[in-house]
Amino acid sequence: MGTVTLGVSIAVPEPHGSLLQQRRAGFGDPAAHGIPTHVTLLPPTEVEATALPAFRRHLARVAAAGHPFRMRLHGTGTFRPLSPVVYVQLAEGIAECTELQELVRSGPVQRELQFPYHPHVTVAHGIAEDAMDRAYEALADYAASWTVAGFALYEQGADDHWRMLHEYPFGEGLPTPGVPAQACPVDAPAHSLRP
Repeated sequence: MGTVTLGVSIAVPEPHGSLLQQRRAGFGDPAAHGIPTHVTLLPPTEVEATALPAFRRHLARVAAAGHPFRMRLHGTGTFRPLSPVVYVQLAEGIAECTELQELVRSGPVQRELQFPYHPHVTVAHGIAEDAMDRAYEALADYAASWTVAGFALYEQGADDHWRMLHEYPFGEGLPTPGVPAQACPVDAPAHSLRP
């Protein structure tokens, strides 16, 4: 069956998601339209396709034990010079994201992180320094807030675009007592959303 490249993230809802995606494209980031605006819980990770059903069950268990929380974005930050990234900072929701990403990575798909986990919303990556500076300055006063109700599993297509495979709302997704595990929707084979 080969391998798939997966990621797990919290989507930034509308209208904030589209606005930040458009701003990212406006700064000249060619990846902007292939990456939904998000806060990463599991960075891009290549796994055997056969591991996907077990990972989906794990994510459902993580979500079932989770609770909605407030997320607030405010201002910009950068990982430069270590990494060519400008981002919008989290002002609330950091502890919850940190705990969630540890739980997500504790299952059948484990991933060592290249850098310590720092939840953020990327608005420029790997573009010219002056464009990175522009992104940093243009969104310095940006602010948005909402209640996070869950997270989602994404797959990277052959065209490098990321597409959602499944949403995992907090407090849902576990099999009903007495129902065989194989009947649980999270055990269904992942359907490819590639065009």
